[in-house]
Amino acid sequence: MGRYVIRRLLQMIPVFIGATLLIFLMVNVMGDPIAGLCGDRQCDPATAAQLKKEFGLDKPVWQQYLTYMGNVFTGDFGTAFNGQPVTELMASAFPVTIRLTIVAILFEIVIGIALGVVTGLRRGRPVDTGVLLLTLVVISVPTFVTGLLLQLLLGVQWGWIKPSVSTEATFGELIVPGLVLASVSLAYVTRLTRTSIAENKRSDYVRTAVAKGLPRRRVVTRHLLRNSLIPVVTFIGTDIGALMGGAIVTERIFNIHGVGFQLYQGILRQNTQTVVGFVTVLVLVFLVANLLVDLLYAVLDPRIRYA
Repeated sequence: MGRYVIRRLLQMIPVFIGATLLIFLMVNVMGDPIAGLCGDRQCDPATAAQLKKEFGLDKPVWQQYLTYMGNVFTGDFGTAFNGQPVTELMASAFPVTIRLTIVAILFEIVIGIALGVVTGLRRGRPVDTGVLLLTLVVISVPTFVTGLLLQLLLGVQWGWIKPSVSTEATFGELIVPGLVLASVSLAYVTRLTRTSIAENKRSDYVRTAVAKGLPRRRVVTRHLLRNSLIPVVTFIGTDIGALMGGAIVTERIFNIHGVGFQLYQGILRQNTQTVVGFVTVLVLVFLVANLLVDLLYAVLDPRIRYA
């Protein structure tokens, strides 16, 4: 196991470098950040040259990337155009988005897996058909429509929740935004669990456990569910980074100042340091989540061994 972890960590290095280089190049060609910094009026040449020198934009792109990566390994993600260090923006944004992601993942695990197990064990029955139709509707409706409808009904019409989240963004305030953020992924988790349960239910080891006279609950939890969760765990593991980076719409609807909000502001203002800094951390989240998912396979299925 130790050798496998070390090998995976070494493999993450070129992936991290390649992903950050690609993001750095894409962000640097999306427009002139100095023009965005000057606003509607065009900067005079002297001011533009001074700003480029101040932010290191007068150097070649490859040199800017090497300088940026060197600073990243020392914990310096650069400075936004308003003079605020990017690490300060991260310190205020990431805790909010992490809480929002935790709420969304809990919805996926609790509701998605529970519905998937129920429908997988009762495949072809009315409850299975009803859940499949419901998940199809959830997948078909865009997230911004779901968020605006819930905000309008629960917040404005019925007054059950606050239409927007406060700056503290407590777990209680993030329940509805978390449900909106997790809605599409929850539907996919339900369908993945249902399909996996239905397929494994016909396996030899399940029939053997039933023939031995084991209680139904033990057969489902100890044998059927553990082996059926491998594709679900894969999806949820990769979905962690996707939820954190893809929360722009949800955070905009509920006025949550998290990672999505900062990315939106950075792209809108062509603030390259902010965008690249946040995306760099998200790349690390993806890599670590994928590693943890691979290690979790061995816990779910004892037949899996890593050399």
